[in-house]
Amino acid sequence: MSRMPKERMEKAVKQLETISQEDYAKVKALAEIVRPLRSVIHKTPDDYGIKGWTDLYIPSDDGTPLEAWYIPAAGGESDKLVVFNHALPMCRAGFPGHLGEPWSMYDAVEIDFVLQYKHLTDAGYNVLTYDIRNHGNSGAANGGLSGIGQWEWRDCVGVKKYVDHHPTLSKMKVGLYSQCMGGNAQYHAIHRRPDLFENVRCMVSPMVVSMAAIYDAFSELQDVNQYQELIDLELLKMGGFVAAEMTPHLWAASVKMPVLMIQVLEDAWTRNPEDAQTTFDLLGSNEKELYWIEGTTRRFKDGYNYFGRHPENVIAFFDRYMTTA
Repeated sequence: MSRMPKERMEKAVKQLETISQEDYAKVKALAEIVRPLRSVIHKTPDDYGIKGWTDLYIPSDDGTPLEAWYIPAAGGESDKLVVFNHALPMCRAGFPGHLGEPWSMYDAVEIDFVLQYKHLTDAGYNVLTYDIRNHGNSGAANGGLSGIGQWEWRDCVGVKKYVDHHPTLSKMKVGLYSQCMGGNAQYHAIHRRPDLFENVRCMVSPMVVSMAAIYDAFSELQDVNQYQELIDLELLKMGGFVAAEMTPHLWAASVKMPVLMIQVLEDAWTRNPEDAQTTFDLLGSNEKELYWIEGTTRRFKDGYNYFGRHPENVIAFFDRYMTTA
């Protein structure tokens, strides 16, 4: 069960007694970020003429059903597999902000993960991608809330078990593409079950983030930054975790494989590059790189779409660690 230090709880209760109705509505709306909006599957591999892909359903480690795609490499058989996951509030197709509300309330842009799969399959990689619980078409769990990795690690474990028990996939070299919430979940899964991930060659880890950084930035924008303790209390009342628990910092030291982190330097969603730098510094990997996307503040438009527009960096990283025997 999540815990809040006594002094923070007492401060939150006092804040609840004095806060205006207008500010309280803002605080509750901020807490609701962890109740993910489901993104529609707005495109499939067919949109890029990708052949041979199949629908799958995979049980999470706690039994939650996860909807997935297996997309084979172009041009013949491959012994390389990238397991790809997504951010909140996205899905395996990406994010349909270009379709209008309610998605455009986050950012009125399309995030196209299917194009990124095409980059991978064209480069000779098979792809296994899935909707995390409470996202896309996967099953509901945990009251419909996201733990930003605190529950979702079970999905990472379930998918890796599926790979390890599959007659074909189990023979492949495995790399991970684990981003934002999915990256937090992946770090947590590696911490919980290091034995499952010992054979993973490498991980690309875009946009991992601590919820405390997001709450600091968003509450400052809405002039309720003084109510961090009350945001935590609202999260607990919903059945979730406090902000300090929803961070990759807790699990990064358990990640030993080579990692390529990708972050927006002046990210308007965090206003805090130190959060990503701390995650990078805490990684237990001997081989790790941190690539900063500069010249933009837009996390959705330019962060999550980076691989789609600039596949060469990511492909070169996977090639470096997955083409050897």
